[in-house]
Amino acid sequence: MKSKRKTEALSREFHNFVADIESLLNETAALTGDDLVIARSRIQDRVADARDAVTEMGNDVARRASKGASRANRKIHEDPWKAIGSAAAVGLLLGLLFSRR
Repeated sequence: MKSKRKTEALSREFHNFVADIESLLNETAALTGDDLVIARSRIQDRVADARDAVTEMGNDVARRASKGASRANRKIHEDPWKAIGSAAAVGLLLGLLFSRR
C-alpha cells in the first residue's frame, strides 16, 4: 500500500512539473532581458526539484529491492531444499505450458 501512495505522489509530481513548465513557457514567450533570465532560473529550479523527487523515488525502490533480496536470500539459506523444490516445480510448469504451444 505504501508503494502505491508513493507511485501516486510521483505521478502527481510529474503532472505538476509538466503543468509548471507549460505555464512558464507560456509566460516566457514574450520576455526579454532580465525577465527572461528570471524565468529561466525558475524553470531550472523546477527541473531540479523534479529531478530530486525522481532520485528519491529511485533510491526508495533500490532500498526496497535490496531489502527483498536480503529476505529472499535469508529464506533460501534457512531451507534450501524448499527453494530448490519450488524452482523445479515452477520450471516444470513453465516447460509444460511452453511445450503445448
